[in-house]
Amino acid sequence: MSNSASAYDLTPEKESDRLATFTLLVDNEAGVLHRVVGLFSGRGYNIESLTVAETDRKSHTSRITVVTRGAPHVLEQIEAQLGKVISVRKVKDVEGDPQAVQRELALIKVKGSGQERIEALRLADIFRAKVIDTTLESFVFELTGATDKIDSFIELMRPLGLVELSRTGVLSIERGAVSGS
Repeated sequence: MSNSASAYDLTPEKESDRLATFTLLVDNEAGVLHRVVGLFSGRGYNIESLTVAETDRKSHTSRITVVTRGAPHVLEQIEAQLGKVISVRKVKDVEGDPQAVQRELALIKVKGSGQERIEALRLADIFRAKVIDTTLESFVFELTGATDKIDSFIELMRPLGLVELSRTGVLSIERGAVSGS
């Protein structure tokens, strides 16, 4: 097993590695995303998922959600380094936080006819996937939920004729009253 910290090191993850979902509230200005991603690439950390969008036009803020994996001490370093990035107002690791709601959206194209088509529709119903496009040869399903739910649906669709998929990456927000930022 390699000891490389490279994002391109495809060796299996270590048992001590854990998932982290960092939410960042940032100033909505040019270069912020570049600085955040640069922090990861410059240190060889891998980004498993990245989402970003403006959240409040009046306060000129955006939310960035970054999912990564690493040893606990490395994740603590990442969180501290993210907090030092210019234009980052707030950083929080919400993985495992009971106050955090995390969801992902996927569009999944499945081909099929006959029994495979019927089975794909049955599974879609069980997973509450919505059919957003259909032809005589295929479906496009929209599925929202936890990453594990989407992963499970995708694995069940593979033998039925999975053609293509697109995922948003994880989004996260805190439950309850406004947190102030």
